[in-house]
Amino acid sequence: MKMESVLAAKGPRVFVIDPAAAITEALASLAEHNIGALIVVDGRKLPIGILSERDIIRCLAADPSSTGKCVEDLMTREVVTGTPADDIEAVLQLMTSRHFRHLPIIDEGVLVGMVTIGDLVKTQLNDYRGAVDTLETQLMTP
Repeated sequence: MKMESVLAAKGPRVFVIDPAAAITEALASLAEHNIGALIVVDGRKLPIGILSERDIIRCLAADPSSTGKCVEDLMTREVVTGTPADDIEAVLQLMTSRHFRHLPIIDEGVLVGMVTIGDLVKTQLNDYRGAVDTLETQLMTP
């Protein structure tokens, strides 16, 4: 199964933020949308970083006054991205081994979505459930 199926089910909505935005603005957006990360984009709307709850917590733990900083100061700069053609199992393995929960999806140079590890697990569980249902039907049909 490919990432495009996850995006089709989830939809293209992506929450982004400017690198110069205040951390308080990022916190408000995370809370308002009940999400765990924002993609930090440049003027062309391409990812240049990602700001996750973990990034903010680490910074606040080290310096409680860091709410006065901007997004660029706290964001993770090495952004791993995926494409709609990527295999879900391979992406899930990558996210698990590299310990991150959010993956921006780029298609032909355009940010088209973001998936979470939860989205991928849900997709796999639904796929497995469908396979089990099919097998049960085949076994029960004389």
